[in-house]
Amino acid sequence: MNSKADFFFDKADQWHKEFEKLRTIALSTDLIEDVKWGCPCYTYEKKNIFLIHGFKEYCALLFFKGALMKDPDHILIQQSENVQAARQIRFTEVEQINDLEEILRSYMFEAVEIEESGAKVEMKKTKDFEMVEEFQNKLDQDLALQEAFKALTPGRQRAYLLHFSSAKQSQTRETRIEKCIPQILIGKGLND
Repeated sequence: MNSKADFFFDKADQWHKEFEKLRTIALSTDLIEDVKWGCPCYTYEKKNIFLIHGFKEYCALLFFKGALMKDPDHILIQQSENVQAARQIRFTEVEQINDLEEILRSYMFEAVEIEESGAKVEMKKTKDFEMVEEFQNKLDQDLALQEAFKALTPGRQRAYLLHFSSAKQSQTRETRIEKCIPQILIGKGLND
């Protein structure tokens, strides 16, 4: 138990009982409890295995390499089509956690085994993401923008590409692109 994580559990109103139960199960695995991204994160040899987090509609365990897990009980959920590696198990009441306790523990141990094996999730490359026509046209017309975009980290490039392609209308894509060009030119990511 890490006292730095206590604030997360102490401040929880909505999922307090659920968080406490998940913490008890997590601590029974002998993993190290840490705090990352404002959430309790459980690590093995300083590698992130899973974390506990909450949302308005549910609380969850998030396995960082969940895409590599077997999931015989079909309880792992991919949050969105753009999430490549992580998978969640979602809960809306403590009874669900109680019913799945042994299964959750086995998933936690499987996640550690995956980490020990050195297995990696095969991530899509930036070139595999959709390049909207509006942005491609801007890149073709502006060499400085093209060079600045190429200089961004792959993660920052993907964030922009996802942001642009998620707009359904061309005018919205154009507006987003125009708004982001100054950030790209100074080497900043979408959320920097």
